[in-house]
Amino acid sequence: MTAPWLHIVGIGEDGLEGLTPATRAVVEAAEIIIGGDRHHTLSGNATAERLSWPSPFDALIDNLAGLKGKRVVVLATGDPLWFSVGARIGRAIDPAEITYHPQLSAFQLAAARMGWSMADLETLTVHGRPVEQMIAFIQPDARLLILTTGEETPAQIARFLAERGFGQSRMTVLASMGGKNEQRFDGIAATWAHTVPAFNTLAVECVAAPDAALLPRVPGLPDEMFQSDGTMTKQEVRAATLAKLMPMRGALLWDIGSGCGSVAIEWMRGARHTRAIGIEPRPDRRALAAANALALGTPRLELIDGTVPQALTGLEPPDAIFIGGGLSHQTLDAAWEALRPLGRLVANAVTLESEAILLELNKKYGGQLVKLQISRAAPVGPRTGWRPLMPVTQWSLVKR
Repeated sequence: MTAPWLHIVGIGEDGLEGLTPATRAVVEAAEIIIGGDRHHTLSGNATAERLSWPSPFDALIDNLAGLKGKRVVVLATGDPLWFSVGARIGRAIDPAEITYHPQLSAFQLAAARMGWSMADLETLTVHGRPVEQMIAFIQPDARLLILTTGEETPAQIARFLAERGFGQSRMTVLASMGGKNEQRFDGIAATWAHTVPAFNTLAVECVAAPDAALLPRVPGLPDEMFQSDGTMTKQEVRAATLAKLMPMRGALLWDIGSGCGSVAIEWMRGARHTRAIGIEPRPDRRALAAANALALGTPRLELIDGTVPQALTGLEPPDAIFIGGGLSHQTLDAAWEALRPLGRLVANAVTLESEAILLELNKKYGGQLVKLQISRAAPVGPRTGWRPLMPVTQWSLVKR
């Protein structure tokens, strides 16, 4: 087994003084220390050669590989394995070659300052990531701790809250926690006007108004929450479709014939760190999908211009596939071949021609066929009656 040569050290606002004696000795004995300007300042007078984060940041792994054999320390803020550089390094370098030295994380410090139980809140990061991804977590009475991306982030999040009927949500920005210059800023979303330090952690206690938008992460958002040209998987059918697709943490979906993106967006909202690729040949519908993704908290939805099955070539193998458009034997064969073991495939059809294809595919591959027939109450003159939506034939199966 290779002996550890790389030390990833979490450091707080109290610098070297906050480290255990053993970890402080590692930093002081290092030949090379890598980190940001703030980390180098916090690590005091250690005599090692100092290196800054490379640009682009992905070059860090190659740089580290070239330093093997030396005593190398990478400095990170707080816990290196909690939304931090330690996880990125650990995916590329054998963990047996790494020793982690965790410090209290910003989440732990913020929870202590707020008096919140960490078991009862959501921990998020928008540091270096689209701020819109926190929107999916705006829920009545939710408590959120958010690593921000700059001094402007709290104001952006305050606007997201206010626009969705959560303007009375309580917000607290905490900066320099654990240091002599620790600061705290309190306010509510609707009137947030603080100027805060660029490096901060935001605590949000969501308070919903009576007319607040209710956007649960359970699939089946109201149709009116999506911009569309009228062609979309409707709410009830979408909920049944997502139940068969089974969103799971970190899983990838191919949404073939993505349209306005409703299925892909609900997939990404349904579990943490899910990903989705929407394949849609019409630029107007891709624009709708992109707008919906931003509004509903899934800004990382990837949209591809292409027709199937050609557009599937070279894509990362998925954990689930939804075919809402472009159904053909060729498309299904290509999708099934790419689908990972235990992958879920769901195809919906509304025309007789597409239904005939599903019947043939069911004979070839097996699976489950379901007819979904939804009716909604609607005015009929002065009274109320049932108005049926177009019936949907749904075929689903798991690759085993």
